[in-house]
Amino acid sequence: MTAQPTFTEQPLLEVRDFQVELITDAGIIRAVDSVSFSIHRGETVTIIGESGSGKSTTAMGILRLLPEDLAVLSGTVLIDGVDITADPKAIDKVRGKTLALIPQDPMTALSPVHSIGSQLFEAIRIAGAASAKDKGALQARAVRLLEQVHIPTPEKQLKKYPHQLSGGMLQRVLIAIALASEPQLLVADEPTSALDVTVQGGILDLLLELQEQRGIGILMITHDLGVARLISDRIHVMKDGSFVESGEVQQIVDHPATDYTRALLAAVPVLGPWDETPAAAPGRHAANATGSSATSDPALTQTGAKP
Repeated sequence: MTAQPTFTEQPLLEVRDFQVELITDAGIIRAVDSVSFSIHRGETVTIIGESGSGKSTTAMGILRLLPEDLAVLSGTVLIDGVDITADPKAIDKVRGKTLALIPQDPMTALSPVHSIGSQLFEAIRIAGAASAKDKGALQARAVRLLEQVHIPTPEKQLKKYPHQLSGGMLQRVLIAIALASEPQLLVADEPTSALDVTVQGGILDLLLELQEQRGIGILMITHDLGVARLISDRIHVMKDGSFVESGEVQQIVDHPATDYTRALLAAVPVLGPWDETPAAAPGRHAANATGSSATSDPALTQTGAKP
């Protein structure tokens, strides 16, 4: 968890009374209901909730990545002072520049028919960090980005395709693509959900390292309160499209105010005590393994075998 910053400047992201209504065959559904929060430079704010709670819809609505003809947005969303709800075209001024997205599943977020290098080159070109005609500058920038996310032998990795890299490596590639535009705010939508536990830790450490180096703000979307506890400054607990509880990370973890938050905490796996007692031999009772007398194994006596 990062040190709690002192806020003396305007937030990177300020959300007030934000609502998302989805138009479906069954009628209009309010997927996000009047949520408000802010993120400052160097701060990580996490929205946590179970699947279907509205947390990813909130993030996609802020990014204006929901279908315009199926999603109606209202309220106020200021990204570095730019109101993207009052003017839908205003998102073009900040998305991919001030604001960048780290998608959820690297196996589907990356094109399987384009090399890692070509996809990273495109992100660099769109960000304006290098011209498409200057292949040397593109290559150098791409290598630096992969080095920043701790990918070994970056020159070799640029020539590979997504299926040739592990899930953890692909997630680091997505982070490198997000960093191509030198964003001030990262939206990380379940960035570790497709990864095993050991790889998750490395990705979270990387995000915290980048935040410390660059002072970026992070909006983390996750269903895992264990992840939120490690990386967050503040947590908003979401249920049925609304925040049911908000506060500093220690307050939420140590003194949850709602049964829903307590249920999320209870779902976090906890390691039990280490038991060094030798396991019983297959087909025998534990008493046999310790040298004590044992009764016959019914499965053996039924087949005529002797205990």
